[in-house]
Amino acid sequence: MKAVSIRHVAVWRIRLITCVILFAVLVIFGRLYYLQIVKNDYYLARAEGQYVSSVRNVYTRGSIFFTTRDGEKVSAATVRSGYLLVIDPSRLNMDPEKVYEKINEIIPLDRERFLSNVSDSERRYYEAASRLIPESADQIVALGINGVQLYRDQWRFYPADSLASRIVGFVGYGGDEDDRLVGRYGLERYYEDVLTRNQNQLAVNLFAELFSDLGNKSEDVDMNRPGEIITSIEPTVTRMLEKNLYEVHEEWDSSLTGGIIINPNNGQIYAMSAVPNFNLNDRRGKTIADFRNPLVEDVYEMGSIIKAITIAAGLDSGAITADSTYYDSGSLTMDRFTIRNFDGRGRGTVDMQEVLSQSLNTGVSHIVAKMGKDTFRNYMFSLKLGNETGIDLPNEVHGLVSNLNSPRDIEYATASFGQGVAFTPIDTVRALSALANGGRLITPHLVTSIEYENGTVRQTRFPEGDRVFSEETSEEISRMLTRVVDEALRQGKVKLDNYSVGAKTGTAQIAHPQGGYYDDRFLHTFFGYFPSYDPQFLILLYTKEPKNVRYASETLTDAFMSMTKFLINYYNIPPDR
Repeated sequence: MKAVSIRHVAVWRIRLITCVILFAVLVIFGRLYYLQIVKNDYYLARAEGQYVSSVRNVYTRGSIFFTTRDGEKVSAATVRSGYLLVIDPSRLNMDPEKVYEKINEIIPLDRERFLSNVSDSERRYYEAASRLIPESADQIVALGINGVQLYRDQWRFYPADSLASRIVGFVGYGGDEDDRLVGRYGLERYYEDVLTRNQNQLAVNLFAELFSDLGNKSEDVDMNRPGEIITSIEPTVTRMLEKNLYEVHEEWDSSLTGGIIINPNNGQIYAMSAVPNFNLNDRRGKTIADFRNPLVEDVYEMGSIIKAITIAAGLDSGAITADSTYYDSGSLTMDRFTIRNFDGRGRGTVDMQEVLSQSLNTGVSHIVAKMGKDTFRNYMFSLKLGNETGIDLPNEVHGLVSNLNSPRDIEYATASFGQGVAFTPIDTVRALSALANGGRLITPHLVTSIEYENGTVRQTRFPEGDRVFSEETSEEISRMLTRVVDEALRQGKVKLDNYSVGAKTGTAQIAHPQGGYYDDRFLHTFFGYFPSYDPQFLILLYTKEPKNVRYASETLTDAFMSMTKFLINYYNIPPDR
């Protein structure tokens, strides 16, 4: 009995010692974490205390990265370190004019402003300059002027300046009662909870990570832990897209020009931009309208690129085949409204390929009549046209699709060629991708992974989308769109001999706010994908209100073909014919 008691005491002592050791380890670990992480900025500032004053809170934020074709990360948004120059006029040991002259030789200063603030000897604090690079700070320290102080400073910096500026977004003060710097637009805003940093967040996540492996760890992205975001935006592709957009925009004096390049199979976006854009590091003179992202925040009547969807729905429903014919008189009347082809001419008996190649409004109206408006509406809604796509950008809006619930035939006829219904460009890209990828819906997205501060990486994953069209329909509409490029688009002059490319143009009248449409204002659109039967890229381009030109084939064909050839060469896509 005594032996059992001794053994029990020994076991109890071992357990107690183990607990004490574990507690001590946790205390030491916590202290190290506190000193090296939480108080890092404080002690680093003290080390520089011989000539640099410390500040209590140094700005910090997670980074945003682009990704090159080779998988290398390129900084899109980071934090840059430097110094804040502060003058204490009450301590100056030199005439303010001389102080100005000496400092101005190192960094440019506004003389009048500097002297008006520094000449008051009762004043204790004046911020003379910010965002000084270390070299300039060293030169100022060497001056040895009492009352001239340097504070460690950090700020948000965008290495690529204007590249993808409407997509990246920027940080700004939260509002009248919020003096924090927070994401205001683009990825900066959407991923605010991941990118932002504060000490409470760090402390909470330390212990979350210590015990996170005790259960099954979710593979889903956690938006509440600090990290850095990795996007699929390819900087060279984006630069080329913006170059082409600007050329279109300036040549035709448009009010806005935009484009998206996406992988139609998985929804990864390689480039996405609207011009004119702006420099993220210098936003002076810009307004809120300049910062908005029209690719997700504005809706447009997309015009004849929607005809490809209408014909695919007709094929998939069995209402037509590519060889089906109808008699085109050039116009048709329904519900007391008359629909005409773009040129008002009739073509006589034509097949569905000619409907697509010649972009005949009467032809797609005929297809809707053949399949029935309920069937047409079901296809449009199955493509989720008019809904949000779920793209990881803020302020995405719904489209305008109430006409698809109308009892009148005319509303479905006009919707068949992209008028009377309006979609965002990103919503349109999702629907058009289903034509290219075998008939499935995708989720367009920019961020491919998040690298958390504890070293773990989470890939963004999306469930496989619904199937809207059969693979056979996807192959047939791809064949038809390829013939558009090979034979009809500029009479076949832009055909690529070794590569199949499927594409369609669109020209839509812009709606008048008081009803009806402008006679002289148009939205030009152009979409295409390649290689046609194993597409790696889908491109959507549009330009709003181009001047002195009528059709999208005139404004956007060159830009589309330029991007197509560039992508084929840049990614070394093998010939498919």
